[in-house]
Amino acid sequence: MTRDDIEITGREIVHFAGEYSVTHLILSKQPKSYKISEYEGDHGDVRLDIENIDLPDSSLDLVIANHILEHIDDRKALAEIHRVLRPGGEIICMFPIIEGWSETYENPRVTDPVGRDTHFGQWDHVRYYGSDVRDRIREAGFMLREITAGPEDVLQFRLSRGEKIFVGRK
Repeated sequence: MTRDDIEITGREIVHFAGEYSVTHLILSKQPKSYKISEYEGDHGDVRLDIENIDLPDSSLDLVIANHILEHIDDRKALAEIHRVLRPGGEIICMFPIIEGWSETYENPRVTDPVGRDTHFGQWDHVRYYGSDVRDRIREAGFMLREITAGPEDVLQFRLSRGEKIFVGRK
């Protein structure tokens, strides 16, 4: 699978915490609609809570949630994304993952910024994903595909070498 397997043209899209490089790519592919949701701040088009999305069931074709799930209740967010996607709709998501860990590391007792930085690699993260993240995505009802960033992707999209892009389909 390649990044070209993800259809953009004519789709209704919400992008949580939209990155400029991704926004530029999406807009060049002529979506039907494209909205950036910023939960905090004021540079988004809409303000949606990814754990409780204020949109009707089956109202979107694509949700982009790059580097969001490690900050929040991912199970709630994945269920909400599944709910708002139309049949055949997709989620594109990326997050820090340690493939050598079979289980995701979470510790709800760690709540302060210094502790979170020590445990999860960043002050506002609440977990480090292990390879079982695939099960979490599937448990939300998605069929899962993966793209691994190769040399061209690294140069064109500023991805890390070998970084995983997860694509879940409803």
